[in-house]
Amino acid sequence: MSGSMSGKGGKLDHAWRVFATGFVFVLFGLGALFISLTMFPLLRLSAWDTAVARRRIQRGMQGTFRLYMEIMRVLGILTYTVEGAERLREPGRLVVANHPTLIDVVLLVSLMPSVDCIVKRGLWRNPFLRWPVSWAGYIPNSDGEELIEGCATTLKRGHSLLVFPEGTRTVPGRPLRMQRGAAHIALAADVEILPVTITCDPPTLFKGNPWYRVPARRFHMHVVAGSPVASRDFRHGDEAPARSARRLTQWLLAYYGAQDSQDMQRPSAVASTELMTCQ
Repeated sequence: MSGSMSGKGGKLDHAWRVFATGFVFVLFGLGALFISLTMFPLLRLSAWDTAVARRRIQRGMQGTFRLYMEIMRVLGILTYTVEGAERLREPGRLVVANHPTLIDVVLLVSLMPSVDCIVKRGLWRNPFLRWPVSWAGYIPNSDGEELIEGCATTLKRGHSLLVFPEGTRTVPGRPLRMQRGAAHIALAADVEILPVTITCDPPTLFKGNPWYRVPARRFHMHVVAGSPVASRDFRHGDEAPARSARRLTQWLLAYYGAQDSQDMQRPSAVASTELMTCQ
C-alpha cells in the first residue's frame, strides 16, 4: 500500500515539475517582453549618462534573473549552491564558465550586479530587444577580430565579461570542446580570467534535451568560482598570439576536465570561499 502511495506521489511530483517548468519558460518569455517595453526604457531615461544607465540596466537584469531563480526554487524545480560568490562581484575580469544547462547565464547573471555578455547578433534586429541589449552594453556575436576587439575594449574599461568558451551547451558523455575565442580575448585585454565551474545533478536542460523531459527529481546546480588566473602567464616572450591562445585553451580544457577542480585552486583562495545555498 505504501509503495503504491509512494508511486502516485512520485508521478504527481513529476507531473507538477513538468507543468512548473513549462510555466516558468512562458513566464520568462512574457516577462522579457514586458520589461523590455517598460522597466528598461524607464531605467535608460532615468539617466542622461550612458554609463550610469548601463549600470542601472544591468542591475535590473540581475534582479530579474534572481527573481526567476527564486521562482524556480519555490516551485520545486531546482536548488542551487554557490562557492566563491564574492569573486563573481569583482569587476574587470573575464568570467569563463562551462555550459551544462540552458539556464547557466540566468544563474550567473543573477549573482553578478554588473557584467557584460556576448549575445546573438539577431537580437539587434528584434524590435523589442535591440534597445535593451544595446543599453546594457552587451556585445553582438560577430566574427573573428571584430568580436575579440569589442570584448577586449569592454574589459579594458574595467567591465567584467561573461564567456562560455565551449560556444554551446555541453552534451553529457561527450568530450569537452573549447573554442579559442575566450583565450584570444583574455590575451588581447591582458586581464585576469575567473574560471567558473557549473555542475547539474541530475543532468537536465542540456543540448538536445527538451524542457519537458524533466529528471526524476528536482535538480541541483552547484557553482564554484575558482581562483583568478593572469592571462599574461600563458604568453611566452614574443611568440605568436595563436600559440599563447592555444596554450591557454589547453589549460581550460584541463581545468574543466579535472575530476576535482579544487586541485587547481590556490589553498589560500579556497580557505576564504563564501558559500551560498538556496534550497
